Amino acid sequence: MDATKKTIMIVEDDTFVMDIYETKIAKDGMNVISANNGMEAIKKLEEGAKPDLILLDILMPYMNGLEFLKKVKEDENLKNIPIVLLTNLSQKEEIQEGIGLGAKDYLIKSHFTPSEVMEKINKYLQ
Repeated sequence: MDATKKTIMIVEDDTFVMDIYETKIAKDGMNVISANNGMEAIKKLEEGAKPDLILLDILMPYMNGLEFLKKVKEDENLKNIPIVLLTNLSQKEEIQEGIGLGAKDYLIKSHFTPSEVMEKINKYLQ
């Protein structure tokens, strides 16, 4: 992994979506760390992964995105990592909960192209 590049962790259980974003992030010149669920992502963080931003799905097995978000924001060493939720859930209550738990943004997958998501990511990496 190139330490001079920004690193994005993507936490997503849908392999198709994961592949799209891994490719887009790498093509945009950034490192990618992938995890299929919140538990796997926590393990990678505990093992020393240091992402500059986390792109996080909500609906996942073992530990969903909101549980992961809460755990990260409670950890002194991790709480300042910006987290952007990228999900299919679009109810007002879910959006409010995600933002309330500390997410920087809440993006509904069907409303954004990968390029538009990268624009948002870049905004939070400034």
